[in-house]
Amino acid sequence: MTETTRARKTAKPNLVGMASDEIAAAFAPLGEPGYRARQVYAGVYRKLWRDWGRFTDLGKTLRDELRVRFAIEYPAMARTFDSRDGTRRYLFDVGDGEGGTPSGGSGGRVEAVFIPEESRDTLCISTQVGCARGCRFCATGRLPFRRNLTAGEIAGQVLALQADRGAATKRLNIVVMGMGEPFDNYENVIRALRLMTDGDGMGIPPRRVTISTSGVVPGIERLAAESIQPNLAISLNATTDAVRDRLMPVNRKWGIAALLDACRRFPLAARRRITFEYVLIGDVNDSPEDARRLARLVGDLRQKVNLIPWNAVGADGSGMKPPPPGRAEAFAQILAARRITVNIRKARGEDVAAACGMLAGRESATPM
Repeated sequence: MTETTRARKTAKPNLVGMASDEIAAAFAPLGEPGYRARQVYAGVYRKLWRDWGRFTDLGKTLRDELRVRFAIEYPAMARTFDSRDGTRRYLFDVGDGEGGTPSGGSGGRVEAVFIPEESRDTLCISTQVGCARGCRFCATGRLPFRRNLTAGEIAGQVLALQADRGAATKRLNIVVMGMGEPFDNYENVIRALRLMTDGDGMGIPPRRVTISTSGVVPGIERLAAESIQPNLAISLNATTDAVRDRLMPVNRKWGIAALLDACRRFPLAARRRITFEYVLIGDVNDSPEDARRLARLVGDLRQKVNLIPWNAVGADGSGMKPPPPGRAEAFAQILAARRITVNIRKARGEDVAAACGMLAGRESATPM
């Protein structure tokens, strides 16, 4: 039996996922001064300590008491897969329910990805086991939705990847673009966002965190009213409702006009932009007219566009294909000529099924 399994079989509260005031409330029955809870909070979130023996700023008697009463557990890391380009895919077994036991099957698996770059590292994390949105071009969208992740399971992915990353000095970006629709799990995502951006804990600036949505308009509107403002990314992927309806069922509820209206009302700090993610699918949404329509749709917004050539995700029967050679570059040129800031995103980690749209809780290193 692993240490993680033993911890899950106990009823000990897990400090990963608790805010500073919640840890203080949990420590209140111990009769310790309030600063002790703050020391533990910093140890868990800033110093990445999981062994109570590391908390040497606490007395041994107190450490022994805390070891009995509380757990410090990240999501259970089942496997990692290393790409030849340096990307690493993490497979976590989060169990069958909140605080549940390991699933032993695909039902409780989520993935996160570490993407090293020259000037920064990026961590891509998940928010749900499966997804209910059913986007046709996405491997996660073909999975059944099983449950929302807790705030601790979301923030715990970042802690786990940071611990594995080691003492890196490069800038760190967090993208909430893994498995699941973040705004379908709004409360837990925002709780995790507060943990990630708390200066007394993980200390990641909000401008280094990006939340991506398939187009859940009420979630965009709720995020607009939050005191903490991360970056917003929209998975757009089509320039007409007819095409987007086929690719993304969410569009049947909130069409392109409603989605872009919510984007226009979203508050943006100075030098911040909304990112529009656009997956290029051969002969579906990659024509010159699509590029011209996209420029007209988003041209009045403070925006940038990321073009993502569709990643084949195996023998899925979708009939989709990547854009032909040169199509992405031609699409980008049309946008740039209309003063749209555009980037063609280079696929990372394709050989270990870690690229955009490929996350599906796979035990194998490559897509089947």
